[in-house]
Amino acid sequence: MSKPVKNLIASAYAKEFADLTGAVLIDIRGVESNDNNALRTELAGKSIKVRVIKNSLAKGVFKDGELEGLNDFLEGPAAMVYPAGEDASVVGVARELIDWAKKLENLEFKGAVMDGSSFGPDEIKKLSEYPTKEEAQAKVVQIVLTPGQNLVSAITAPGKNLAGIIKTIQEKLEAGETIAKVG
Repeated sequence: MSKPVKNLIASAYAKEFADLTGAVLIDIRGVESNDNNALRTELAGKSIKVRVIKNSLAKGVFKDGELEGLNDFLEGPAAMVYPAGEDASVVGVARELIDWAKKLENLEFKGAVMDGSSFGPDEIKKLSEYPTKEEAQAKVVQIVLTPGQNLVSAITAPGKNLAGIIKTIQEKLEAGETIAKVG
């Protein structure tokens, strides 16, 4: 491959991967072409891209950037799977690939990077169990709101108890029962 072509490819990688903070590397050798197409089509529908990369050019582009941790896993043929939209995350990518690995016996994990942390091939399952950004935000909101909910419950409990006692007295009086004075 000529130097100008290599420079064009490296430039395309730099532009395409500029905003990424993470990705998963897989080896799709041996995956049937129909299965490969089905994988790519389904992932594309979920804002996830699959891109076969040239290792030597990718290493240069990833150096000193968010994806530098992927360089440790760039041996042999590699396809990079990464979120392509706001509604996708590296955790979501890992979850989807874990599901696909159950269907495709030749799909192998090489490694992953998320926000500067590297994950080896055996750690992709662990990555898939992390909460997504939205799940983490929901959990934080729940944690923040719980003390307030407990406070409201504590404040309103005596009033609810008193209302219950008054309602019981009212029901007894309406039924013609007498209410005995407690000593």
